[in-house]
Amino acid sequence: MWWDADTIERTVTWQFVCSHLLPEEIERLKRPLGFGDGLTDGTYWEWIDEKAKRIFLILVDLGVPDQIFGVIDDSWDDEDLPIALDQVERLALTPARDEKLEKKFYYRQYYYLLRPLQRGEHAVYQDDEVVPTDIIDKKPTALTTSQSHQFVDRVVLPNQPGMVFCRRWTPLGPGYFSYEDFLYEVSNIRNLQNEHLVSYWASYVYQGYGYVVFTPASDYTLKSFLTTTPASVKNLDKQVRRRLVMNWILCLVDTLCFIHNRGLSHGNIKPSTIMFTNDNHIFFSDFSRLSTEALASMMDSRNSFDKESYDYAAPEQWFRPTAGGPPSPVHRKASLTTPSSSPENYTHQNYAASRGGGGSAADYNNSVMHAPTPHLDAQAADVFSLGCVILELLSFLLKKQGRPFAAHRAAKHKTPGRGGAVPDASFHKNLGQVESWMTQLAKDASKKIDKDAQEDMFRGIAPMLHVVERMLALHPSDRPAAYDVQNRMYQIVTEACGITEPHCVHQYGGWDFGIGSLKLGTSPPTAMMTHQDMSIATNLNRRRSSATSGSRNSQLNSEHHHHHHSHHSRRTSTASSSGAGSSSMGIGSMLRRTDSASHREQDGGSGFQATFQNLRMGSSSSSSSSSSRAAAADKVRTPWSQAPVYAGNY
Repeated sequence: MWWDADTIERTVTWQFVCSHLLPEEIERLKRPLGFGDGLTDGTYWEWIDEKAKRIFLILVDLGVPDQIFGVIDDSWDDEDLPIALDQVERLALTPARDEKLEKKFYYRQYYYLLRPLQRGEHAVYQDDEVVPTDIIDKKPTALTTSQSHQFVDRVVLPNQPGMVFCRRWTPLGPGYFSYEDFLYEVSNIRNLQNEHLVSYWASYVYQGYGYVVFTPASDYTLKSFLTTTPASVKNLDKQVRRRLVMNWILCLVDTLCFIHNRGLSHGNIKPSTIMFTNDNHIFFSDFSRLSTEALASMMDSRNSFDKESYDYAAPEQWFRPTAGGPPSPVHRKASLTTPSSSPENYTHQNYAASRGGGGSAADYNNSVMHAPTPHLDAQAADVFSLGCVILELLSFLLKKQGRPFAAHRAAKHKTPGRGGAVPDASFHKNLGQVESWMTQLAKDASKKIDKDAQEDMFRGIAPMLHVVERMLALHPSDRPAAYDVQNRMYQIVTEACGITEPHCVHQYGGWDFGIGSLKLGTSPPTAMMTHQDMSIATNLNRRRSSATSGSRNSQLNSEHHHHHHSHHSRRTSTASSSGAGSSSMGIGSMLRRTDSASHREQDGGSGFQATFQNLRMGSSSSSSSSSSRAAAADKVRTPWSQAPVYAGNY
């Protein structure tokens, strides 16, 4: 039970006080106060009711509730709390001094002086304070590694009933974050508020550690989902399940567009960083230095190989430098830095032609292996990785996800993988196998449509495979921007799949500053407040208390958090792109035949080119600046822009 202000007010009533006193002491409650020389007509009960409910609760906990009369005679009230340890003696709780009882009083008082975490607030707690959080998961789960479970858990807050949060923490000091660096990281992540992205809720510092509370808390990841379908999805009607997966794809694309519109990149999209709740809500992990993977890397100095990151990375994220060059990265680093966005940042002569231009994966990989360190377009790399994830979800729809897909990718790759003797099953090293897999998916979808003409969800698979085809282009500049993918996926979901009200319907333009400026707590770090400082504070409180009388003003503020989720109407761009061209991929005629047969009216009957006439690809680079992309979109107010704004500056 957490003793917040409302609980204290409801608990300390006349009946409650009387239940802890003897009959003669109850009578004394009605008498005038024993001090003031008759200048006040207040009673002991009125003093308790108006000024000393917390003190009375502490005395009840210590087993000396009758001492409330002596405490009141000395004019102590709740405004004097917290009382410094060396000042508790002045309360005279026992005839002879009892240091053990005094220590109990000192530590117990903090249970009645709670400062609940508030959304958007950074708090600094003293070492002896009590942070009102309850841990509900202590053991490592499928979501955490052997290292990360040591600093990640799931908590609930007493002032936020029904909500479960993800909490992470890190030591503050040499070898870790300094207090200033921790605040800097918090200020970076707090403005990224999206319902499909792990988002900052609050943070605090306590006993030498920095804590960050995020929402939502995940129950499982796409990685585990592809291995074992959770009951929350398996138990759904098959039509509802297929519709859900199509909505998931649109939500992921929509959220990536949200991230890119802010000039950022995720940098680590893979099945284990795509998460779900048991309510089938999908969202990306965060991508800061406070992410689970980043903290695990900081805690574990071993430079281990991350096979999953390698498998889902874009080709340009993994290269073999020339002799004397820097070593290849062991895993992709998530970053909140603005990606390279101008065409000048590319050395085009170091890259082979894209698939659409006839170049092979081997040609491209060979050119990259012997090229100097390329300038990475992090947003284009995000598009590639998300294309891999979408292909996994489409495979799930056709019951071909997981190990069969990985085995197919590695089937013709004889060289052992970089992480050991396991064959390389990465997407970027096996694009030919990926293409043949997509061809088979298109055939399977066509059979499903022929078998059940009323099954609209399968009609969206072929056109989505066309989009994925372009997302997996070898050359970063040949991949569509997230905004273009978003437009096309929305069109497929609404027109081909017949989902008239998809979950995510946004257009991003301009900048959204989330939950406002960081609100810092007013209490100093523990190192700045000694017991001597606290004693001085106690004496000041006493002088203030004796000079003024009145009702107690609570220091605990409650927050009304209003979350409103709304769908917005959307206008889909239909501008033509002369550079779309036809594909030379192996998926070829099967995709064109399926797409043309099921969407002749939608795509104008012209197969691949018509399918992609809305994607602005051609020769234009996907590394064009985020500001120019934002200028192409009409700004629509989104639910996270309606969150309350907190005053204060960092």
